Amino acid sequence: ELVQCRITNAVRCVPPANRPNAAEVNTCRRFLAAEIASLPALEAILALGTLAHRSVVAALGEPASAYPFRHGVFHALSSGVVLADSYHCSRYNINTRRLSPTMFHGVCSELRRRLDGRAP
Repeated sequence: ELVQCRITNAVRCVPPANRPNAAEVNTCRRFLAAEIASLPALEAILALGTLAHRSVVAALGEPASAYPFRHGVFHALSSGVVLADSYHCSRYNINTRRLSPTMFHGVCSELRRRLDGRAP
C-alpha cells in the first residue's frame, strides 16, 4: 500500500490510437500541477511511463535534463518529493514483456521501503 504517494499518468483519458498528443498532455498538466500543489503531505510520485515522468517534472518546474526517465530509478526532486519511474503498466508493455509484474512490484516495494524510512 502506497500512502502519501501520488500515482500518475500523463493524461486521464484514452486518446485515439492510445497516443496522447502534445496538446492533450499540456492540457492535463495544469490539472496535475494543481493536484500536486493541493497535497501538502505528498512525499512521492510514481510516474507510470515516460510521458507521466516528463509531465510531473514539467508541472513542478524542474529542469527535464536533470531527471531522465529510466525504469526503476528514484529521483530526489528539489521540493523534497521523490519521483519514482516505472514503465506504464499497460497491456502492451505487459504483453511485450517490456514490463513484468515482478519489475512493477519491485518499483512499488522499493518506493514503500523508502517511504517507510522517512521521518514522519
